[in-house]
Amino acid sequence: MQVSTIGLDLAKNVFQVHGIDANEKVVVRKQLRRSQVIAFFEALPPCLVGLEACATAHHWARELRKLGHEVRLMPAKDVKAYVKRNKNDAADAEAICEAVRRPTMRFVTVKTMEQQGQLLPHRVRDQLMRQRTQLINALRSHMAEFGIVAAQGREGLKELLAIIANASDSRLSLDARASLMVLAAQLQACQTLIGTLEKRIIRQHKSSDRSRRLETVPGIGVIGATAIDATMTDPKAFRSGRDFAAWIGLVPRQDSTGGKPKLGRISKQGDQYLRRILVVGAHAVLRRARQHPQKYPWLTALLARRPFKVVAVALANKMARIAWALLVKGGTYRRPQLAATV
Repeated sequence: MQVSTIGLDLAKNVFQVHGIDANEKVVVRKQLRRSQVIAFFEALPPCLVGLEACATAHHWARELRKLGHEVRLMPAKDVKAYVKRNKNDAADAEAICEAVRRPTMRFVTVKTMEQQGQLLPHRVRDQLMRQRTQLINALRSHMAEFGIVAAQGREGLKELLAIIANASDSRLSLDARASLMVLAAQLQACQTLIGTLEKRIIRQHKSSDRSRRLETVPGIGVIGATAIDATMTDPKAFRSGRDFAAWIGLVPRQDSTGGKPKLGRISKQGDQYLRRILVVGAHAVLRRARQHPQKYPWLTALLARRPFKVVAVALANKMARIAWALLVKGGTYRRPQLAATV
């Protein structure tokens, strides 16, 4: 088979292959079990292989590149436009094979194993933080059934945990206390694991020059700096900082036609974790701007005419563009000089 281009639809166990030759004639269309994928591509001469940037895509891209193939990852949303009629594995593989040859297609940079490893502490920490929130909410709701309610925040939680630990407190029955102690122990274990992951993230931050330079941007702390450093492996893949902000989803959605621009809410596309970190960091900067308005004239003027959360998204967009500029051009963040007052 003189295969020139292959579209590979990834799955857990059954993979679909669609291959064409130089004349765009279909020469292979078959299913492969997971154990057959490497052997199949080993028997082929080097060719262009297209994959959707989904789960396990970076792993398979690295494995196929070791065999000499040219592998390109594409956003699944961009490939969807090439699916004909009904969706199935064969149609998806054919669409991937068609999309990977388009000159205007956007491709995703393949991450190395080290880069994926740097992102994993963030993913695990985020999951543990959601579990911690679930445990706290469960603990509060169960104790509320016995008429025990505390204020929100850390101090209120400490009060509830003290009641659970106090065996002489008669407001809880023996069975209720035993069950709540299980939740309290799980909450403590979750908090310990989160602290361990945060220490690992701090070590990554200290060993990375790019991450340390990103931290100089107001609103981008250690967590944000390491997340951006590990996520944006090749900043030059974006033409500008605006493209990077759009990739994160911090720009308005467009529904324009007839020459009439119509902008809506932000698109919320791209990396949800990265977008959330930037917006949360922007909230911290805005709270500081309210305390010291003379140091943040642009934000102060914007807060005077726009809602707080709208300004936070605008600031997060600006932070993303600054982060891209630092990674591409080097250097550290320099605060703009304020105009001298007369």
